Amino acid sequence: MSHGPRSGLAAVSAALLAMSRHLEVRDVLKTIVASARELLDAQYAALGVPDDHGGFAQFVVDGVSDEQWKAIGPLPRQHGILAAMLHEATPQRLADVRKDARFEGWPSAHPDLVDFLGLPIRDGDEVIGALFLANKNCPKPEGTCGFTPDDEDLLGILAQHAAIALTNARLYERSRELTIAEERSRLAHELHDAVSQKLFSLRLTAQAAAALVDRDPARAKGELQQVAALAAEAADELRAAVVELRPAALDEDGLVATLRTQIQVLDRAHTARVTFTGHGVKALPAAQEEAMLRVAQEALHNALRHSAAEHVDVTLHRRGTGAVLRVADDGTGFDPRTVRRAGRHLGLVSMRDRANGAGGRLTVESAPGKGTTIEMEVPGG
Repeated sequence: MSHGPRSGLAAVSAALLAMSRHLEVRDVLKTIVASARELLDAQYAALGVPDDHGGFAQFVVDGVSDEQWKAIGPLPRQHGILAAMLHEATPQRLADVRKDARFEGWPSAHPDLVDFLGLPIRDGDEVIGALFLANKNCPKPEGTCGFTPDDEDLLGILAQHAAIALTNARLYERSRELTIAEERSRLAHELHDAVSQKLFSLRLTAQAAAALVDRDPARAKGELQQVAALAAEAADELRAAVVELRPAALDEDGLVATLRTQIQVLDRAHTARVTFTGHGVKALPAAQEEAMLRVAQEALHNALRHSAAEHVDVTLHRRGTGAVLRVADDGTGFDPRTVRRAGRHLGLVSMRDRANGAGGRLTVESAPGKGTTIEMEVPGG
């Protein structure tokens, strides 16, 4: 066995427990790499997950700084020793990787690797990754490999458990995608059942009003009043159905992660730059987290659809035991007094209702040509 600082059964157990603790694929990959490097006391470790185009879909390193990694450049291709591990599916233990016939060089910013230990990660007959270590931290005569057969056996055990952890993480992410799809389908049916009947009645009443306008204006006025009432009821039922649906991602990931993910999607989907920063926010009561998410979604919708903003910045930070959400844009802005008289325009009444219902408060700052800032504060639990 390796005689590094984390050798022994306890270290192996700690590494395996660390791998099983995470469910996101990226987190699992990082944990595998960090655990392998620490367990076998190597200077560098990396794990590549192949794509279907001769490269790597993901490549995670440990022992290389962010600055070094950026300088190295694009993800490596499947060639040389990496290709051997992926396509021949055999372990590779070398005294000097640079002297191997398959070595094809590396970018100028790449650190120098000498002794090398690599293993495929297999799920049955499928190779789902390549795990390798380089530059073992131990005295070694020139031309000899610091990695031992015992190290190879230990890395093999780690690779087997890595395959299980990675497969489980992929299944988890897939199940989350299916859950979200099922929730969307359920909501669609719920909205259809709740609102379609009202809309059908509204249409018939509007047709009746149109037929009566010329010959019986008084009755037409009554029918139009009924149209307004039916429209209000349909809007209320739609709102109730949406409010009752607590997003699955919010339950599983919490407010900060859910907001970050949604804002990343919006940033890719719109020409405006959409950014998010979260500062030390702890878990809040479920009703407060949901209210904050809904207010953020409404404010972002307004900024991106109506304000012609070039930049929308969302921040969430801790205040006492609670939190403050702030959505600020550099768009056209508006006169809040005019909007207040216009009732539910831009969803401001709905946002205030959500804030009040969660025990919080909402403030709106805007002026024509000056952008808009919407801030919501909740007290926490």
